[in-house]
Amino acid sequence: MTSVNLAELETAARDVLPAAAYHYFAGGAADEITLRENRAAFDRTALVPRVLRGAPGTTTTSVLGGIELATPALVAPVAYQRAAHPDGEMAMARGAASAGMAMCLSSLANVSLEHVAAAAGPGATLLFQLYPYRDRGMTEEVARRAEAAGFRALMITVDVAAHGPREREIRHAFALPEGAELPCVPVPASHVGPVTPHDVSSLMQPDLAWSDVERIMGTTFLPVVLKGVLSADDARLAAELGVAGIVVSNHGGRQLDTAPATLDVVAEIAAAAGDRLDVLLDGGVRRGTDVVKALALGARAVLVGRPVLWGLAGSGRAGAAGVLGLLRDQLEECLALAGRPRVSDVDRTAVAVRSGGWS
Repeated sequence: MTSVNLAELETAARDVLPAAAYHYFAGGAADEITLRENRAAFDRTALVPRVLRGAPGTTTTSVLGGIELATPALVAPVAYQRAAHPDGEMAMARGAASAGMAMCLSSLANVSLEHVAAAAGPGATLLFQLYPYRDRGMTEEVARRAEAAGFRALMITVDVAAHGPREREIRHAFALPEGAELPCVPVPASHVGPVTPHDVSSLMQPDLAWSDVERIMGTTFLPVVLKGVLSADDARLAAELGVAGIVVSNHGGRQLDTAPATLDVVAEIAAAAGDRLDVLLDGGVRRGTDVVKALALGARAVLVGRPVLWGLAGSGRAGAAGVLGLLRDQLEECLALAGRPRVSDVDRTAVAVRSGGWS
């Protein structure tokens, strides 16, 4: 049966993935409260349509950081994609490019950033997600590689001072497929053999500070985006530092359990940031209506991770492209039904949030 929405894709992917791989991608931290709340926040937020607008048609195009996007949705950085499909990030990049969508490549990709850039093609919009390393030279090496390969921005993940307690991952003993490597991670001079996920954890810088972000900004000409912001105060500090953007993210519910759902805090964060940087959101996006809700509450764009991964698992490049195309179609339909034909027409009046009632 053909999936007609993104939620159905997870069921289909579970049927084809090894159990350990499925639970690695699907699982969250500890009791998975934040994982569930990411989705529940969208369900308790209503869209308020306008009527009789006389709009001739809709368009999903938007501009983010000077980059024109076919739709205000990007493929989120997802690690270890060869655990989902043999072509891994190569297929994901090609699928995103064919759908006209931007993609953020994970530091923990199973394909090198150079090969991903080549697979996506010269017209693709690629960002690189960076885990800063204890060895500053390693961090700068990766940034230089991203620059040389044509990536458009660095997205620094800032919420991994420690590894979240992902009990499903432990229970199912997830491991990379045989032969899968981590070619985006620089190999320390003292290291023998390929870098493993366990090695990466020891290489990452656990005491990351604002001064480290400032230092990285000084070593690259790429715009820097911080992924993992959940506090308005941190948004203000990011704006003062001069970063290009922030991603309101709780790591897909995989780090600090009981952290707030991203949709619940994005409005406060966007207000704190003002127009000094771009605010993006990830976590729980499953429909075009979710994209509109995030935009209405202050996000400029969303990142979509698990649904595109499920599409990749089922059908490789075609599956990833199909998910993104479906999301774009849903967004276009939602804009029309909401009486806001352009992305720029979406504002706070487009939603009502239920908290005992509707407000």
